[in-house]
Amino acid sequence: MDLATIIGILGAIGLIVMSMFMSSSGEMAMFADAPSSVIVFGGSLFIVLSNFTMSQFLGIGKVVAKAFMFKIETPEELIEKAVELADSARKGGFLALEEAEIPNPFMRKGVDMLVDGHDADVVRATLQKDISLTTTRHEMGAGLFKSLADIAPAMGMIGTLIGLVAMLSNMDDPKAIGPAMAVALLTTLYGAFLANVVAIPIQVKLELRKDEEAMNQRLILDAILGIQDGQNPKVIEGILKNYLAESKRKVDTEE
Repeated sequence: MDLATIIGILGAIGLIVMSMFMSSSGEMAMFADAPSSVIVFGGSLFIVLSNFTMSQFLGIGKVVAKAFMFKIETPEELIEKAVELADSARKGGFLALEEAEIPNPFMRKGVDMLVDGHDADVVRATLQKDISLTTTRHEMGAGLFKSLADIAPAMGMIGTLIGLVAMLSNMDDPKAIGPAMAVALLTTLYGAFLANVVAIPIQVKLELRKDEEAMNQRLILDAILGIQDGQNPKVIEGILKNYLAESKRKVDTEE
């Protein structure tokens, strides 16, 4: 579970609600308006639906889950496993990797290709294709929320215009001005809230997930090709540590 995403979004919502409560002396009902909700939340979702396929839209739940509950191995863990596999392959050949416990499915696929005897070009092409497809899936998810972030403020503006039209058409009735102005202002509020508190944070987190997974997969690809080439495990470890931040690289002084 990604606590940063949960704490960040809930913290922002909490501060906004607190501000509403303090500014309205506890009368929170003034910030609730059904027409504004329908225009912004309902309208935005339907416009997003029009920008994607039905299957992509219905998969929004799985996309959101990647922002809140997404476990990925650290590069250090992958490097450790790669060195272990390289050492096993060096001592017992590729067949020694067949029974190895490999939690990462992408690494498992690469190792299975080595065991099956595929040449380096086939292994590289296959794994690079998988990396490309994974990146495309992540981009689709992030793009869905980017679309929502772009649309929500626009729907808020549409609601504002509707409220202003209703207000201006009833200027002779002072009682109608207040409700119409509420629709005008609250739709803008709802649109800004949906875009900046919900859609944009999830979009940014999904893009981060994309970059993390792509880097891990590139690291694994280099590891698999190094193992296939018969490189020394220490050499493979040194190459893979280039994926780490400089502060996390340990200089091995052992000979």
